[in-house]
Amino acid sequence: MPGVNSAPRRVLVFDTTLRDGEQAPGFSMDAHAKLKMAKALRDLGVDVIEAGFAAASPGDEEALRRIAGEVDGPILCSLSRAVESDVVAAHRALKSTTRRRIHIVLSTSPIHRAAKLNMSRAEVLATAVRIVQFARTYFDDVEFCAEDAIRTEIDFLGDVLEAVSQAGARTLNIPDTVGYSTPFEIGQIFKHLHAQIAPRFPDVVLSAHCHNDLGMAVANTLAAVANGAGQIEGAINGIGERAGNCALEEAVMALRTRADQFGVTTGVDTRKLLATSQLLSELTDCPVVRNKAIVGANAFAHEAGMHQHGMLADARTYEIMRPEDVGFDGTRLVLGKHSGRHALSQRARALGYDLTDNVIAQVFAMFKRRADQIGEVDDTELIALIEQVTDIRVGGGKNVVVN
Repeated sequence: MPGVNSAPRRVLVFDTTLRDGEQAPGFSMDAHAKLKMAKALRDLGVDVIEAGFAAASPGDEEALRRIAGEVDGPILCSLSRAVESDVVAAHRALKSTTRRRIHIVLSTSPIHRAAKLNMSRAEVLATAVRIVQFARTYFDDVEFCAEDAIRTEIDFLGDVLEAVSQAGARTLNIPDTVGYSTPFEIGQIFKHLHAQIAPRFPDVVLSAHCHNDLGMAVANTLAAVANGAGQIEGAINGIGERAGNCALEEAVMALRTRADQFGVTTGVDTRKLLATSQLLSELTDCPVVRNKAIVGANAFAHEAGMHQHGMLADARTYEIMRPEDVGFDGTRLVLGKHSGRHALSQRARALGYDLTDNVIAQVFAMFKRRADQIGEVDDTELIALIEQVTDIRVGGGKNVVVN
């Protein structure tokens, strides 16, 4: 935990919605959609946009080229395998911008070395150094990703990361590629690697890229930050391979809301999180589930009577963030079968109906029956219920119940 008087550390936000997120089934976007999303991510204030994988297809290279030509501000990045032709393709796509990065990925774990690469430790180490040195002839900003780092022997992982740092890599991605780790484990790994790398290469940034296969991507990312990570990688709405990536909006708001625990800041304008989430949902035709943290429809909605009563007294009773801080207009008190009389009366007053206690009792009884039938009772339904049991007269611009 940071000291009480310590200055907050700035953590970089690397967005991979348009690469790791977009390559997953169901989230593919064409060049126009990618450009639109990239502009939204720029406005959101992320530090790095991984806009694609130039060597993957002509379409991906074209999308990167268009984004590089039209989006200023963030560092623009292309993924690359540890092969020279990928590096050249990435440079070709991003050459119109000076704020460019290449993100080189090479597996390091025993299972990947044997089953995927058919390479020894020595061969992986030599390849990593060679490709980083080659990439530095095209890019000043090189990020090296030790794919499947969490399942890599810690001594070998440290050797590879030291070697690529010496070769010129400025960012070291230590990914939980298959979503296997736990917060304690990944925290210990980052702590160990930070202690090994930082003394020799103080300007090199450690980065956390976590997948959600066991549902711990955000928690693992936060544990990495607590143990030296200077960059977090994630995707809007948590999209990505298999169960997805770390949900960027969740990690950013956790760091902000629990600044007392982490003592860090980001450059993200959190008020634009909801709009960015909704844009991605629209572009990919993938709705966000109601109970999604931060940006789901229920994130700041309350139906239970006890909760609504507390919210009406003081929003801090049940909300740890202000809805406006992530882009919502405000709290939504939903009238349903779990709602109490207090919330119904308050909503009626907001609609302009000053109800007597007797009328409230009658309306509330009818409201409960109607809510059992249809679930949420909206304003139109509520007005209809009120008018069934009251004699409404309009006066002074306000509906006043006289019976």
